[in-house]
Amino acid sequence: MDRQTVPALEIRVTQAHFQPIRRAMVLAAGLGKRMRPITDTIPKPLVSIGGKPMLDHALDRLAQAGVEDAVVNVHHLAGLIEAHLAGRSAPRVTISDERALLLETGGGVKKALPLLGSEPFFHVNSDSLWSEAGGSAMQAMARGWDAARMDMLLLLARREGSVGFDERGDFFKAEDGLLTRRGSAERAPFVYAGVAIMKPELFADTPEGPFSLNLLFDRAIAAGRLHGLVLDGQWLHVGTPEAIAPAEAAFAAAQAAPARADG
Repeated sequence: MDRQTVPALEIRVTQAHFQPIRRAMVLAAGLGKRMRPITDTIPKPLVSIGGKPMLDHALDRLAQAGVEDAVVNVHHLAGLIEAHLAGRSAPRVTISDERALLLETGGGVKKALPLLGSEPFFHVNSDSLWSEAGGSAMQAMARGWDAARMDMLLLLARREGSVGFDERGDFFKAEDGLLTRRGSAERAPFVYAGVAIMKPELFADTPEGPFSLNLLFDRAIAAGRLHGLVLDGQWLHVGTPEAIAPAEAAFAAAQAAPARADG
């Protein structure tokens, strides 16, 4: 076999073994403190961008990527989120109730594991919002998922060019996709965009009660099994009331771009 045939063979093998991710955990329980006073009466996942609540943006993209069942956790203004989701069928939604105790990004998943099953699943922040230039980012993640090499695959946004984000970045990415933390560096080029694929067995040896997903990020880094895929599009970070208008403008520009290209 000559060198020219190797990449084509690798691509065919990858496509032959591609399996859609069928389940997802969507985090919608947070207090949204930085979005006050809006979140005194509206849970952050129900804040609208582009005429649609951010939670619906997330769930619609999961449905587009082939996800059939989503577990949505609730805590702050839980009844409003439950009522909003009552009529949704794609994906089918099951509520994980955290009214008694907010369990954070990791503990919320651990509580919901019986609903998520034994296969890898999407883990999605309900306020994650982005425009797409090259097709579905979640479908690209599912195609890129390789359980033999990965414990987690994160969707990354480029720090430069993201809307509403002025922090120092989270990760460096090697050519093979492996991630390392920013550490003591002044800046890192990539930001966690709030979407991951992960294995349920990662939660086997984790604390009871609230804990952050950062615990599992660090364990996966130590094992050389945290990978990243870079978003082909623009990430919209909607963290404060002041960030809504820039996100609306960027979203509208992204929606209008195909129409200009076709005209």
